[in-house]
Amino acid sequence: QVQLVESGGGLVQAGNSLRLSCAASGRTFSNYAMGWFRQAPGKEREFVAVISWSGGTTIYADSVKGRFTISRDNAKKMVYLQMNSLKPEDTAVYYCAADLTEVAPVSPRSYDYWGQGTQVTVSS
Repeated sequence: QVQLVESGGGLVQAGNSLRLSCAASGRTFSNYAMGWFRQAPGKEREFVAVISWSGGTTIYADSVKGRFTISRDNAKKMVYLQMNSLKPEDTAVYYCAADLTEVAPVSPRSYDYWGQGTQVTVSS
């Protein structure tokens, strides 16, 4: 069992940065691929980034590539999403998720555990 708690969201102006954090509980955190997803009002949940259990594989959505960076600290059971050059279209609730079975899944259906989400609002 893994419990996930996101933090770090807020209101920022376009062009600025935020760092989201996801704190995990559970003994086997280092075995899980960790992903970030987001959901804007009226839209489906979409993939943002994923990192493999070792950190050796990272995948990003085209919309955030070059602006966002995912990282993890297995000793601290933490996953981070550094978001730079934020745009109004990045506004959404951001969720972290954990998956035990795949190396770096991009589909939300692959994930076993989800956090409650943190709101990110980017003003123009």
